[in-house]
Amino acid sequence: MTDLTALDNAHAAMTADDTNDAARLRFYERLADSELFLLLSEEPADENVTPELFDLSDHRFVLVFDREDRLTQFTGAPAPYAALSGRVIAGLLAGQDIGLGVNLDVAPSAILIPPEAVNWLAETLGHAPEQAEARIEEIGRPTGLPEVLLQGLDAKLATAAGLAHSAYLATAVYEGGGRNHLLAFVDATPGAEDALAKAVSEALTFSGVEAGALDVSFVRASDPLAAKLAQWGLRFDLPQPEQPQEIGRNAPGSDPDKPPILR
Repeated sequence: MTDLTALDNAHAAMTADDTNDAARLRFYERLADSELFLLLSEEPADENVTPELFDLSDHRFVLVFDREDRLTQFTGAPAPYAALSGRVIAGLLAGQDIGLGVNLDVAPSAILIPPEAVNWLAETLGHAPEQAEARIEEIGRPTGLPEVLLQGLDAKLATAAGLAHSAYLATAVYEGGGRNHLLAFVDATPGAEDALAKAVSEALTFSGVEAGALDVSFVRASDPLAAKLAQWGLRFDLPQPEQPQEIGRNAPGSDPDKPPILR
């Protein structure tokens, strides 16, 4: 099969070596970041969704697919579904003793994720970074960060389209002599700061790196600090979204502030 998805590749890396914890974490990160098509028992009503439940391997499972055509291939005919991110689905299922069947019978990434693993994923995604204030006195080149973290940041920031113009990874020296690596976002969209900080926190977690290894800050392109970051830092360009098109009624889960209600 040549038409592999990011989830297929992450699953292959995970199953190639059962002892590779980093690959397992990356799979769960891809699962959380992916848009998944959740098989429903009926068409969604307003913000309510009713997943089809299956009794498999001593647990109940809902089924998700990372492509719409894979869902149709599984069902053999058009079926109702809700397109939601993996993180939203994990949050809906947490604590309900329901597992997640992913791409069953239709892809090499087919896997049954038991309820306890769904709970772990939801809990991990729910961790919020701590806030603190400190004055930056010097900026230098980043050194000594593991390659797995750099790859994790690159992949995570690729999912943050439109939340900021760019970001710089650098070493920061703070007032009082403290020193740490810093990821500074340039021209973040107002209100996106929490989402960006959480994205960085997840990149650390799913890279297997301690959370204290990286600070996050926000600057405007006109700030003097931005020029120093451009001089010394490692730059990440965030994708910029296409111009939005006018659409009709929103689908359940399309508004992150109003997640669907599981029935």
